[in-house]
Formats: sequence, structure tokens, C-alpha cells
Amino acid sequence: MTPLRSPWAALLARRSVQVVALALLIGTLCFFMARALPGDVAMRIAASRYGYDLVGNAAAAAVRAELGLDRPLWQALADWWATLARLDLGRSLVSGDPVWHEVRAQLGATLDLAVAALLLAMAIGLPLGAWAGLHAGGRIDRATLALAVLLRAMPPFLLAVLLMLLVAVRIGALPVAGDDHAGSLLLPALTLALGLAAGLARVFRQALRDAVQSPAYEFARTKGLDDTQALLRRALRSAAVPVVAYLGVHAVFLVEGAVVVESLFAWPGIGHALVHAIFGRDVPMIQGTALCMGLLFVVFNLLVDAACLALDPRRRLEDAR
Repeated sequence: MTPLRSPWAALLARRSVQVVALALLIGTLCFFMARALPGDVAMRIAASRYGYDLVGNAAAAAVRAELGLDRPLWQALADWWATLARLDLGRSLVSGDPVWHEVRAQLGATLDLAVAALLLAMAIGLPLGAWAGLHAGGRIDRATLALAVLLRAMPPFLLAVLLMLLVAVRIGALPVAGDDHAGSLLLPALTLALGLAAGLARVFRQALRDAVQSPAYEFARTKGLDDTQALLRRALRSAAVPVVAYLGVHAVFLVEGAVVVESLFAWPGIGHALVHAIFGRDVPMIQGTALCMGLLFVVFNLLVDAACLALDPRRRLEDAR
């Protein structure tokens, strides 16, 4: 008889393979896309170093010779692969500093933004979803449906501008941009959270409705539990699984939205650094920041899969076979 393998080990093995494949794919695509951008790469890098007013052909030629930008593409790509194999992201073409040193602080800022957005989305979406699920067909139910459709259809940049005009400019409750104020995190986090909260409310509403109508819930009621006890002991655990799965699928919403939101709010995160690296044609920084964003998505999904395994014992039995 074949011994049961640990579902946790299988999960880590799958995600480890995904990390390696994702690193090679993202790095390679970013390399070719950055080289395919119009304009002289050496001139852009020299301009990022010395300023556009002080750059000429001589400065661009010096940068080209220093960084070996006239080498064949395959040779430059092979060098980056070899560097990545040593768990090194290389050095910035603009500043000359190690990419990881520059990315590390920006990664922390992006994680702060993502966690704040996730907490806000749960604080908004879960209570609305619970009320709508327990009062199906009521005003809150219809309002959350309309709000979910509106917010999911609205682009993040439009929502960001509207929040800037309303909360920061008109009311003056929060700063418009930057990170030098205690409340600077709230507005960009709210921009990411609103769309996620709208979908989360609808998913939790339907999951709670299904859990309340399940045989397990009815059996709990026949054992003498009242509605509140049955809800807390039976329904919420069942409803949590699709909610956690939804958050995992839409974790990419936080990662993708960070590029737009961080740039609009001048939040010093990975997305903001990626935009500046693209303007400066800083290929190692583009590869490093894009790779970190891709790995964030893998980590989010790993945490969600682990949470689903912990919440649903049926998945542990299936994965262990």
C-alpha cells in the first residue's frame, strides 16, 4: 500500500516549481520588451544618471561602453540567467547599486499597501456580505449587487482620481500623495480595497446562503442549537472556504493595481519603481521589480491554498491520496 504523502509537502513542491518557471519567464519577457522599446537605451540611462540637460552623444557612448549595451542580446540574457541562478538580481544600470538593495525597501512599502487594502476589503465586504446573505432580497442585498457591478467595472485609475478629488481635495481629510504623513497609506489602500470588497461581499453572501441551506446547518438546528450558534459553528466555516479562494484568485488584483495606484499616489513601492525603471530603460531593475511582483502573486496563492487546506479537511484527504 502506497503511503499517504503530506498535502503540505505537495503544495510546497508545486509552488516551488511555479516560482522557478515564473522567474525565468518574467525575466526573459521583461528583457526583450525593455530592449524593444523605442529610443536609444544608452541615452535614456545616461539621462537618468545625469539629467536630460547634461546628456550628449559622448555621455551616451560612455554609458554604452561601460555597460556593454552593444553586446549581442543572447549574451546579455545568458549573463542575467547566470546571475539569477546565484540568487542575485544584478545591479541597477542607473545607480550602480544592487537591485535587491533598492527593491527591498520598495517591497516592504508594497506589502504594507497590499495588507492594508486586504484588511480594508475584509472590513467592508464581509459585514455587507453577511447582512445581504442573511437578508436576501432586501435593500442591502440589492445595494451591494449594484455597488459590486459599479466598482468592478470602474478602472483603478478612475477610482483613484475620484477619491483624490473627493477625500483629499474637497474634504481635505487625507493627503493627496506621498508617504510623509500618517494617513498617506489610507487613500491608495482604499482605492485597491473598494473593488475587492465589492466582489468579496457578493461571494460571501452566496457562500453564506448556501451554508445556511445545507444539511449540516439543518442538522445543527435539530441538535438544539439556535440560529446564532449554528451560524457560528457550522455555516461560517463552510462559507469561509469560497471566500478565501476568491481572495486568492483576485490577489493579482492587488499586484496589478499596485502599479497604477502607487504611481498615482507617489507611493514608494514596487509598482512605482517599475514605472521609473521603464522610463530609464534600467533593464535589471525592470526584471527585478517585475519578478518580485510575480513572486508576490505566488506567495499570496500559497497562503490561500494553505488556508483552504486548513479550513476544508476534504481537500487534505484528496491531496494526500
